[in-house]
Amino acid sequence: MPRGIPASRALKRELLDRVCRGQSVTAAEIAMGVSHGLGHQWWHKAGGMTLTTGRRGGVADVIEQDRPGGPGHRISLAERVEIMRGLDDELSYAEIGRRIGRDRSVVWKEIRRNRGDDGDYHALMAHARSEDKAKRPKAFRLDDLKLCAAVEAWMDDGWSPRLIAQVLAQDYPADKLMQVSHETIYQSLYVQTRGSLRADLHKSLSTKRAARKTRGQVSGPRGVYASGEEFRISDRPAEAADRAVPGHWEGDLIMGAGNTSAIGTLVERSTRFTILLHLPVDHTAEAVAAAMIAAMGELPEHLRRSITWDRGSEMAQWRHIHLQLKAPVYFCNPHSPWQRGTNENTNRLLRHWFEKGTDLAGYTRADLKRVQDKLNTRPRPTLDLDTPAQRLAALISQTA
Repeated sequence: MPRGIPASRALKRELLDRVCRGQSVTAAEIAMGVSHGLGHQWWHKAGGMTLTTGRRGGVADVIEQDRPGGPGHRISLAERVEIMRGLDDELSYAEIGRRIGRDRSVVWKEIRRNRGDDGDYHALMAHARSEDKAKRPKAFRLDDLKLCAAVEAWMDDGWSPRLIAQVLAQDYPADKLMQVSHETIYQSLYVQTRGSLRADLHKSLSTKRAARKTRGQVSGPRGVYASGEEFRISDRPAEAADRAVPGHWEGDLIMGAGNTSAIGTLVERSTRFTILLHLPVDHTAEAVAAAMIAAMGELPEHLRRSITWDRGSEMAQWRHIHLQLKAPVYFCNPHSPWQRGTNENTNRLLRHWFEKGTDLAGYTRADLKRVQDKLNTRPRPTLDLDTPAQRLAALISQTA
């Protein structure tokens, strides 16, 4: 027995060894003369895994043999035994690492990850737990009816899986059963046997895809307007690029079926606050300018410092917009929509309500206001889960 190890700990470790090798806790108690129930307490305090039922009753996957260890491999059982012995001998992580040919940080992470709730590190328990975690395919957790209902309701409202995962983690910090990763949500959408979400829920994604697709370049011309006198995006002040100062907006049109109808979109870069422009008749330069001036004219001057737009003909009246709003209009480089990425991302979110190929002229001003409010009251990961409406209201109140 290593020095400094109490007999009770040695007895407990022997019982854990037996269970990890496939013996039931009760059988181990009887064989070792341990009082009934004490072995179960030891098992659970050591962070024991779920046991099989029936005559055997040990862990589901009995450890029959070890695999190679060392750099480039996962930690082996033999290395875990050396770690346990080193801890028993009160060696430092660095010294234990030298014994097994590993960096001290590897030893520290292993102990931190796999020691039991009672603080003791047991080699065979740690190895069994590690092997259980490494099994593939991983079991999916998205089969709880309450959790599925919450995910479906948010996705029906246009929320992304990543946002849902972050909000759940914030709302239920101490309840792991009410947390789920965005990857699990995606897998449950794309592989129907791995979750309990509705089969048609993928249609609530901004992409509407039922399967993942490799990203590719978007080709083809976008926009035709360029007078030769307009402000270029390279002329825009640095404060707009780093979002340090509010009041810089990005805009564009989302088009309906046959490009005959449109809705104007404006997004403030620092708060992500969105304004939708109602264009019920047409989307000519005159109509867009009138709608933009009416909507942005309600904002305080310090919240309309600049507007960045694509090179579309709908911005032919940019001088008039500049004069009325006292906000210069900057144009992106040709075929460079990523230069107004905040607006591009928002337009993608808006497609949840305004699907491609539909007639957008039928939406009323009230319809646009309802969607605008939904988007502006949605928590945003980029805002530490604040909403755009909260951020904008704070900015307005600062000058009130």
